[in-house]
Amino acid sequence: MTESSTTETTGNKIADDTQSAANAQKSALSPWRILPLVLLVGGLIGAFAMDFHYYLSFESLQENRSAIMQWKQDNYTISTFAYVLAYGVATAISLPGAIWLTIAGGFMFGAIKGGLLVLFGATLGAVIIFLAARYAFADFFHAKCGTTILKMETGFQENAFSYLLVLRFVPLFPFWLVNIVPAFLGVSVRTFVITTFFGIMPGTFVYSSLGNGLGHIIDKGGVPDISMIWSPEILVPLLGLALLALIPVAYRKLKKSQ
Repeated sequence: MTESSTTETTGNKIADDTQSAANAQKSALSPWRILPLVLLVGGLIGAFAMDFHYYLSFESLQENRSAIMQWKQDNYTISTFAYVLAYGVATAISLPGAIWLTIAGGFMFGAIKGGLLVLFGATLGAVIIFLAARYAFADFFHAKCGTTILKMETGFQENAFSYLLVLRFVPLFPFWLVNIVPAFLGVSVRTFVITTFFGIMPGTFVYSSLGNGLGHIIDKGGVPDISMIWSPEILVPLLGLALLALIPVAYRKLKKSQ
C-alpha cells in the first residue's frame, strides 16, 4: 500500500469516527429522548405554580389533621394507593418537602405500615427519574466525555452496590441528585432499586416513627424535630451501616494490592 493510500485510509477513518460521534450526539439529544425528563420538569413547575409545595409542611398537617384522618378512615384502600402514588410522583419530580410526606405516612398509617408505603413510593419515584435521566442524557454524556466518563463508570460500577448504599444510608447529598448521577454511570436498574429500597429504610422509619407520634406533639403544642436524623443517637448507627457497606470495597482493594 502506498503512502498516499495509507494517508487517505487514515483520513477516511478519522472522518468516519467524527461523523459517528456527531450522529451519536445528535441521536442523544433527540426530542423523543428528552421528552420524559421534560414531562418531569414540567410536573415540578406545575406543582410550584399550584403551590403544592406549601402543603408539604408541619403547618399543613396541623391544620388538616382531622380531615386527613377522616378521609383515610372513610377510604382506607384508596388512601393507601393514593399515598404511594403521591409519594412516587413527588419523588419523580423532585418536589421539595418530601420529608413531610414521610412524616404524614407515619401519622396516617402508623410507623411500620407508613414506613413501608414510603419505601415503595420513594423507590418508584426514584426509578422513574433514574430511567428518565438515563434515557435522555446518558448517551449524550458518553459521546461528549468519551474516555473520561468511561473511566468514572468503570470505577463506580466495580463497587456500585456499596457506594449507593452509603449514599442512601447517610444523606450527605440531596435525594434527587443520588437518583440522577447513577443513571450516567451505567448502574443497573436492579442495583439501583435494591440499594434505594434498603438504603433509605433506616431514615424512613425514623421519620415514619416521628409521624406516628405527630398527634401527641400537636396536642402538646410542640413542633417535630426533623433535624433528628443528625443527632448522635441516629447518625452514629447510620454511619456504622455505611462503614459495613464499604467493607466489600476495602476487601477488593486489599485483594488487588496483594
